[in-house]
Amino acid sequence: MQIIEVHVVIVGAGPAGIATAGCLNKLRISNIVLERDDCPVSLWRKRAYDRLKLHLGKDFCSLPHYPFPSYFPNFVPRVDFLHYIDSYIAHFGIDINYNCSVDSAFIDQSSRKWRLLVTNNSSGAGEIYEAEFLVVASGENSEEYIPNIKGLESYQGESMHCSKYLNGREMYKKNVLVVGCGNSGMKIAYDLSTWGAYTSIVIRSQVHYFTKKMVYVGMLMLKHFTVEKVDKIMIVMSKLKYGNMSKYGLTRPKEGPFALKIKGGTTPTIDVGCVKRIKNGKIKVYPGISSIKENKVVKFVDGQHAHFDAIIFVTGYKTNVLKWLKDYKGLFNENGMPKPSYPNHWKGKHGIYSAGFSKRGLEGISFDAMKIANDINFTLTSRVNQITS
Repeated sequence: MQIIEVHVVIVGAGPAGIATAGCLNKLRISNIVLERDDCPVSLWRKRAYDRLKLHLGKDFCSLPHYPFPSYFPNFVPRVDFLHYIDSYIAHFGIDINYNCSVDSAFIDQSSRKWRLLVTNNSSGAGEIYEAEFLVVASGENSEEYIPNIKGLESYQGESMHCSKYLNGREMYKKNVLVVGCGNSGMKIAYDLSTWGAYTSIVIRSQVHYFTKKMVYVGMLMLKHFTVEKVDKIMIVMSKLKYGNMSKYGLTRPKEGPFALKIKGGTTPTIDVGCVKRIKNGKIKVYPGISSIKENKVVKFVDGQHAHFDAIIFVTGYKTNVLKWLKDYKGLFNENGMPKPSYPNHWKGKHGIYSAGFSKRGLEGISFDAMKIANDINFTLTSRVNQITS
C-alpha cells in the first residue's frame, strides 16, 4: 500500500481535532484529519438531543482565531453551533478524510515516525499514514457509557443511552426514568416533562445548580476575583434563587462549583426549568438504582421501587484511545486519559499530543489546540534554523 506522508496526523474531527487543524493551517503546517464517521462533530450532529445548547456563554466557547458571529445568541443552540463548525472548517481550509477508522497507531522503528494503519469504511481498502507528529483528538466522548446494573439485560421496557434521544414526542403519558443529573440529564428530564411524560430522575450525588445567567456572571467574575470568592457568591445566589432543596433530593456539595470544575472537570449544572418541576412534583427524584426487576420495575438503593416504561441513561461517554493507540504510554494511562494533569496534559514524548482531554469543554479545547500548534511550529522552525545557521 502507498504510504501517505504528512507532517501531522490528527485523529478525530470533533471540535478538538478541527481546532488543532485550524491552528496548524494558520501556521501553514501540513496536516490531515482522520474521522471514522462521514461528517465532522458527529456527536453534535448525529447523537445529540434537539434542546441541546452550549452550557456556557459563547464568549467562553469559540474555537481559536474565529469568534462566534455577533448575531448568535449568548447560549448557542445545537444547529447554530453546527453552522459555526462548518464555517470554521471552510474558513481555515481544513482537510478531513471521512470514513477512516484508525486500526492502529505506533512508532515505526526504522523511520522513528508515527505510522497509522487505517481502514477506509467506504471502500474497505487499507491505507497507511506516516507523520512526525500525532495528535490524538478522538476525545473523552468516543463511546457511550452505560453502567452495569443488575437486571438491565432482561429489562422489558425501552432503554437507551442519551445519544439516541432526540425529544420526548414518543414518551407522552409514559413513565420515564432519567439516569444522570448533569447538564444533559437535567435538560432531558425537563424536556420529557414538557412533552407530557411522567418523569423521574436519578440523582446519586450532590450537585450545584444555577441559572445560565448565574454561571455566565460567575465566569466573568473569575477574571477579576479568586475562585474561592466567586464560589461563595455563586452559592449565595443559588440559595437565594432556589432555597433549600434537600427535601426534594437535591443537596449541594461542600466544595464550591468552580473549585470542583478545576479539580475534576465537573461542570456546574445549569438549570433550564428542571428544578422548578422537581419542586412542584412534576419530576420525581430517586437515589441510585439497586437493580431492575421483572415487569419493568426498578428498585432503588433506599428500598423504593417503581414501574418505568423507559430508561434513558445520561451517564456520559468514555475514551477509545487504547483500542487503537499502541505506543500510548508516553502520554496516556491505562484508562485512556493523559497521565500529566492540566495544564501539562497536552504533550507527550516522541511527537504525540492530546487535544480535548482536559475536561474543560470548548475552552480547554482551544487551549490544547493553540499549545499543540505552537509547539509543533517551534520544533519545525528550530530545525530549519539549525540547518541554515
